[in-house]
Amino acid sequence: MKRGFYMIMAAQFFSSLADNALLIAAMALLATMQSPGWMTPLLKLFFVLSYVLLAAFVGAFADALPKGKVMFMTNMIKVGGCALMFLEVHPLIAYAVVGFGAAAYSPAKYGILTELLPPEKLVAANGWIEGLTVSSIILGTVLGGALVNHRVSAALLNLDFPLIDFPIYTPTEAALCVITGCYAIAALFNLSIPDTGARYQHQKTNPAQLVSDFAACFSTLWKDKLGQISLSVTTLFWGAGATLQFIVLKWAEKSLQMPLDKAAILQGVVAIGIALGAVGAGRFVPLKKSLSVMPLGIAMGLVVTTMIWVHSVWVAYPLLILIGGLAGYFVVPMNALLQHRGHVLMSAGHSIAVQNFNENLSVLTMLALYALMVSFNLNIQIVIIMFGLFVAGTMFMVMKKHEANQREHDSLALIGEHKH
Repeated sequence: MKRGFYMIMAAQFFSSLADNALLIAAMALLATMQSPGWMTPLLKLFFVLSYVLLAAFVGAFADALPKGKVMFMTNMIKVGGCALMFLEVHPLIAYAVVGFGAAAYSPAKYGILTELLPPEKLVAANGWIEGLTVSSIILGTVLGGALVNHRVSAALLNLDFPLIDFPIYTPTEAALCVITGCYAIAALFNLSIPDTGARYQHQKTNPAQLVSDFAACFSTLWKDKLGQISLSVTTLFWGAGATLQFIVLKWAEKSLQMPLDKAAILQGVVAIGIALGAVGAGRFVPLKKSLSVMPLGIAMGLVVTTMIWVHSVWVAYPLLILIGGLAGYFVVPMNALLQHRGHVLMSAGHSIAVQNFNENLSVLTMLALYALMVSFNLNIQIVIIMFGLFVAGTMFMVMKKHEANQREHDSLALIGEHKH
């Protein structure tokens, strides 16, 4: 791999680390404000909203400038969102600004991979990026959990710098300072990403044209027989993953009697599984075989339903690693296939914008449904069963669709042979 690839990975790691630590800090802030329970999943919903609303524009923005520069600019927007929380703007609005930065960051981060690397290295590169993103989610969640722990925040507040008096008086402010530091490190790595020299034809700036371009790319990817299957799987995966994050926190509180700073570690445990699965898929699943992993999606949904019988932390850990492992192993090949199809059918930035739009629309929908269930005080055990069966059932339907596509393809090939 080229040096530039490692710079992208380092920048992505620190930026994502800060995003996830900030989510836990924002949740703790909502708790100190005594906000209602349904507001917590709305944090992620507000974060993801930009991905959906800006999908038509961020692809063109990512393709209009060198990708390293785009990543630096959008990282600074995230710092701005973090600063808003410092200025006592409501956490939902501040986290929405961070989401705005993240939405514009994403097409540049993935788009530069297709500029920098040949197609045969994409699965391996994706395995690395996913594995690293997931480890940054683990460490970011654990870091966020540690920063809201009263002992750690007390130690941070007691730090004294000679001659400088920082106006930092609350545990949340101390946490936000550490998180801003992570964004600053990411910005330094962004500045050292090389310019790949890739330039795309002049990008349109008229919003109506951008929306119509995006709609054309959207329908191209959904009509493509391989594109629609891989897009269905990744869309389900991200919606389910975001919801599972909150289900695990609630389940840890109810079934395992864990407070937020300890429960945050369980999210990390799921992410360890995802990282192991992602790296395994990168090693053992070539691009040509990527569709063979779909049954693991059904298995993952069914394994999730077994959480309702678990009341011990020592059973919870291996179970969550297994759930994560299944998820990572089936999503990485699908992601690589989707990127490859997108790159073949349209430009990298545009295809990733379409992918982000679908995946985050799924996140929005599933989180909104989950927030609704929380507001109705539905038992967490019922929520877990509904969630697991939904994932397994949807994956089963996607597999049936793929089989139908195969049959259609074979019969068309036969008709072609008869004509000759």
